[in-house]
Amino acid sequence: MAQTINITLHTSKGDIDAELYPDVAPITVKNFTDLIKSGFYDGLTFHRVIAGFMIQGGCPKGNGTGGPGYHIKGEFAANGVKNDLKHTRGVLSMARAADPDSAGSQFFIMHEDAPHLDGQYAAFGKVVKGMETVDAIAGVRTDFCDRPLEKIVITRAEIRD
Repeated sequence: MAQTINITLHTSKGDIDAELYPDVAPITVKNFTDLIKSGFYDGLTFHRVIAGFMIQGGCPKGNGTGGPGYHIKGEFAANGVKNDLKHTRGVLSMARAADPDSAGSQFFIMHEDAPHLDGQYAAFGKVVKGMETVDAIAGVRTDFCDRPLEKIVITRAEIRD
């Protein structure tokens, strides 16, 4: 992977540094970085946490039903787009509904490997520092709907380049 874009998610549990891969998922990375630049993610929460699987955030409603008001093309094999980035621990990927082109702002970070997601979701980056923060978020107590019992906030998202 040639070009990368470095970002930091500052959270109430610590920082997560990741690199994004525009050569793997150009539409997804541009959308994600545009949302960061606009301040969209600042103050949003990780609203869905499943230890041993993933942590999910980026919903302006805080409940998994919201987005930026538009959708982007799903950049993954099942949607006709080559994307070889595997859903291994630390990988960032876009959440979506059943429609393959329904992603908007919600994303998830893999807590553990999930090969069943490969080719089904648009993976677009990977954590390079701060997996202990991902582990801390994944370790919080949740309710029966996988909602954290404590609010985990993305205080600020920034592009470091």
